Amino acid sequence: MDDSLVAIQSKIYSIRGMQVMLDKDIALFYDVKPIRLREQVKRNIERFPDDFMFQLTDSEVEYMVSQNAIPSKQHLGGSMPFVFTEQGVAAISGILTGERAVSVSIAIMRAFVAMRKFINNNALVFQRLDTIEYKQKITDEKLEAVLNAIEQHDTQPKQGIFFDGEIFDAYAFVTGLIKKAKKSIYIIDNYIDESVLIMLSKNTK
Repeated sequence: MDDSLVAIQSKIYSIRGMQVMLDKDIALFYDVKPIRLREQVKRNIERFPDDFMFQLTDSEVEYMVSQNAIPSKQHLGGSMPFVFTEQGVAAISGILTGERAVSVSIAIMRAFVAMRKFINNNALVFQRLDTIEYKQKITDEKLEAVLNAIEQHDTQPKQGIFFDGEIFDAYAFVTGLIKKAKKSIYIIDNYIDESVLIMLSKNTK
């Protein structure tokens, strides 16, 4: 793939379910100052409806900062940047003239097309990744609930299965159940020895 195409694709971001480019990046590719680009857009604002161009919100700017697209909110000087969709970039080609403008417009259009093909061809992969992310979220929530229970010392199980060598754990578990009995205790077992009577004596209620 051409290096210039890769460079342009790296500046295409997904915002509000649309593929967009920042005004400053577009200005860089067209080799014009961002202020001149904004001036030209303002003079031809009828060419740029909301689905061609829109201004970012605070949360969207924070997302762009996390993507290293913007150094920080402090660098914006109090003005939220604008982004342009594929149609918006096409409209820019109509207000910026010159030989370079024509070649840049074609390159950006090709980058958008390539990005769209990539997303379409890998839609199933993205869907599976979303599913994995959702399952991971559920697992994290369950783990957090367990950790919270441990912190609150609310870890007494309602039933238990023990193996050879876990005599103390079984004893502690049964003793704990006996202590919680309020009125009566029913024991169903083929064999009861003095150890069971000792455990029953733990309940002094």
